[in-house]
Amino acid sequence: MSITNQKTPKLIALLGGTFDPIHLGHILPAQETAHWLGAKQLHLIPAHIPPHKTSTHANAKQRAKMVALVCDESQLFTLDDRELKRQSRSYTVDTLQQIKAEQPKADLYFIMGMDSLLSFTKWHRWQDILTLCNLVVNIRPGYPHLALEAALEPALTSRLIYSLAQLQRRQTGQILIHESSPVDISSTTIRAKIKAGLNASQYLPQCVHDYIEQHKLYQ
Repeated sequence: MSITNQKTPKLIALLGGTFDPIHLGHILPAQETAHWLGAKQLHLIPAHIPPHKTSTHANAKQRAKMVALVCDESQLFTLDDRELKRQSRSYTVDTLQQIKAEQPKADLYFIMGMDSLLSFTKWHRWQDILTLCNLVVNIRPGYPHLALEAALEPALTSRLIYSLAQLQRRQTGQILIHESSPVDISSTTIRAKIKAGLNASQYLPQCVHDYIEQHKLYQ
């Protein structure tokens, strides 16, 4: 390893979610965003008890296994199951604090969608989250920046940046806007299709589709 590479901060992208099930709407934008950032690692973090939900449809072990199957097919993805091991609700700030303690020299980039950004100031200890990572927000190509800024709290608007050229490495609290190719599918829709006996394979990696069929999930 060269001296230059040793001095380059490690960049880790993070994507949390229920992943019930994980599908192409999670995977493809995450891959695109990680490559855009230059991240060599993207941690997929299944939530145990999401703060905004009362339950999941597949259990923690099943959801972790589906994520693990995806990770087996890509060197980019890593299953981070720390939230599944907790006996309490999963808060992003707790997870980020743990990762930062383990990887103090890493730059953390937490990926989310625009809906999550719009509700971000309602997240548990959201101010602390911004001291631990940068946010990367995927929006639809061509979405007007002025409309986004008008919808946000001023405390967030002042942190927005719209290109990698504006990004200050080794800093936290930046909100990087990334225009990503949308994949219009949700876990809710996939579960509904499976329950109705319809084919949902086009929305799922083959390994996940096979696992769902083998274990008769969501029927």
